[in-house]
Amino acid sequence: MSTVLVIDDHPIVLQACRRMLEDAGVANVLEARDALSGYRLYHRHRPEVVIIDLAMQGSGLGGLALIRRIHSHDPRARILVFSMHSDPVIVARTLEAGATGYVLKDTSPTDLMDAFEKVRGGMTYLSGDLAMRVALAHTPDRQNPLADLTPRELQTLSLLAEGKAYGRIAEELNVSYKTVVNVSSQLKQKLDAGTLPELIRTAVQLLSATS
Repeated sequence: MSTVLVIDDHPIVLQACRRMLEDAGVANVLEARDALSGYRLYHRHRPEVVIIDLAMQGSGLGGLALIRRIHSHDPRARILVFSMHSDPVIVARTLEAGATGYVLKDTSPTDLMDAFEKVRGGMTYLSGDLAMRVALAHTPDRQNPLADLTPRELQTLSLLAEGKAYGRIAEELNVSYKTVVNVSSQLKQKLDAGTLPELIRTAVQLLSATS
């Protein structure tokens, strides 16, 4: 009996995925709205495929850490990322963390199910022109500043782009206020931003959904 786990914090997305998967003959569709409960369901049921939203509320790009955790537990896990983020560096980091496929949320239902079937069959899948853009992002003259950021820095940058204050970021990432201040200082240096407003503008530019 086939089992698929969908991890996304949007009820509408969960409902739509369930409907499409059931129509495709998936017998058991499991749902989780956060990374922790998602990992627990994965560990308990060992689904055939895991579909993960990269950016879940309260965790920045927390899906990246979840992918890495699942992959370290089972390198053969078949993980399909379903995300709004089309930045090629983020896509590359996700694949390096252990994802098998990556499809954008503005894709058609047909393309989503095509991605699912390919990942379920053990193949790699990249949405649209992402394969070319990921390859170009790794060439020396197209270096993206996100490439040198740590997972924690990416999480913090993502929450800054959402307009979150330091205190709120500290709460959502379960770290101290001082840690957020220090990470933000590192981000300013790496992204050549002199002030916090400049860093936030840069965060929005780099992490906003692009076509």
